[in-house]
Amino acid sequence: MAWYRRIRDLREDADKTQSDLAAYLGTTAQYYGKYELGERELPFSRAIELSDFYGVTLDYLAGRTSFPHAADLTAEEESVLLRWRSLSERDKGKVEFLLDTLSARTIASE
Repeated sequence: MAWYRRIRDLREDADKTQSDLAAYLGTTAQYYGKYELGERELPFSRAIELSDFYGVTLDYLAGRTSFPHAADLTAEEESVLLRWRSLSERDKGKVEFLLDTLSARTIASE
């Protein structure tokens, strides 16, 4: 996902207007709107301000991860979580059963 779509989605999810964000950043709504359209590069300092405003990581803001909050996840763990989110509830139940079974075996062997 392009960073400019992500900042628009974050703003809309927060029920804020472009004018609200422009005031926060100390610019005009028209100038801020160009960030959301991808017509202007978002300066790093403004990216930091936006990530602080929304409580998300810079990686999330830049579209480098699908997880908005910092976590100590490896790339493999992140991949598993993304695949988990795409499963049906029934399939999630199957995975949970398998994890319970494997965990029980691990505990029993200790």
